[in-house]
Amino acid sequence: MIPLRDANPTRRPAIVTLAIVIACSVAFAWELGLGAGSGDAALNRLIADWGVVPARLTAAWGRGDFLSGETVTLVTSQFLHGGWLHLLGNMLYLWIFGNNVEDRLGRLGFLLFYLAGGVLAGLAQVAVDPGSIAPTIGASGAIAATLGAYLVFFPGARVTSLVFLGFFYQLINIPAALVLGFWFILQLVDGIASLGVTQQGGVAFFAHIGGFVAGAVVAWLVSAVGGVGPAGRRAVG
Repeated sequence: MIPLRDANPTRRPAIVTLAIVIACSVAFAWELGLGAGSGDAALNRLIADWGVVPARLTAAWGRGDFLSGETVTLVTSQFLHGGWLHLLGNMLYLWIFGNNVEDRLGRLGFLLFYLAGGVLAGLAQVAVDPGSIAPTIGASGAIAATLGAYLVFFPGARVTSLVFLGFFYQLINIPAALVLGFWFILQLVDGIASLGVTQQGGVAFFAHIGGFVAGAVVAWLVSAVGGVGPAGRRAVG
């Protein structure tokens, strides 16, 4: 199933969510321009320099160099994407679910949550395969954290989804708990299946899993202490 929109209005414009979409789109346009102007070698260098390379990050941290450029890639990698489908899929999920989480956490709170979620997601992938030399890029981990938070904050929200039934498809309004729960189960299944498989690239399933769990835990803690933003007693941002 592919979510298309949710029936969960917000109280104020999602400025941070929109800014992230624009930033990722601008970064992708830069990638396209670099590839077209300087060739694939230059584009590959960009991804290798600004994506998370687990082997290089673990080596830097093993030397006690926690403030190196390798650490910075845990943030910069969140704005790079490997292709049109990668970018558009991520931005669709962010646009549908990010605005409500931003509304709940406040603008500054959501920005910090989003970036921290992406960092934790990247570290989860590094922990699973610390010796990998394949760069990890994409907003998927940060968006997975956003999905985990949405599930905790708004489990009953209705999400209009495109559901394929063989050769046919249908638009169905489905509770967020089912849409996001199904998405998380797919990540778990695919992540477990990928364990022990040697690959150069591919989908960083454990970044998705780690980000989702981190986002859900943070949202649960926020709810437990009274929440922030429109649904709680105080707002940030």
